Amino acid sequence: MKSSVLVLIGIVAILIVGGAFAFTFMDKIADVADGGDSGTFHKVANKVDKITSSDRSSGSSGSGSDIVSEIVKFNYQNGEGYYREVTYKDGGFRQFDNATGEMIGSSYDEDQEKLGVINGSLE
Repeated sequence: MKSSVLVLIGIVAILIVGGAFAFTFMDKIADVADGGDSGTFHKVANKVDKITSSDRSSGSSGSGSDIVSEIVKFNYQNGEGYYREVTYKDGGFRQFDNATGEMIGSSYDEDQEKLGVINGSLE
């Protein structure tokens, strides 16, 4: 009886220590993945949770039920900020500015007018 209680206490202790280590380790990975800017990764993750689906169903392609993934990425082309890239079952994608929700990129022809692109040149 005494040994089974000690074994149980040992298992609980291992789980607590392992959980604390895993939490700390994952937090460090998040900071490294974010380029060392502590907290930004978590802010972006929170924004992803709050994203609305109002822009998903524009056009005939890529309706809300056809979404394969949504990923928030750093906007390297702009040098700052983040955008949300929505990928659809048909292989197409749309990109939305994370701060404004405005469409900033798309692989669909019907979206090009919304982006200000006509026949490959800017409007």
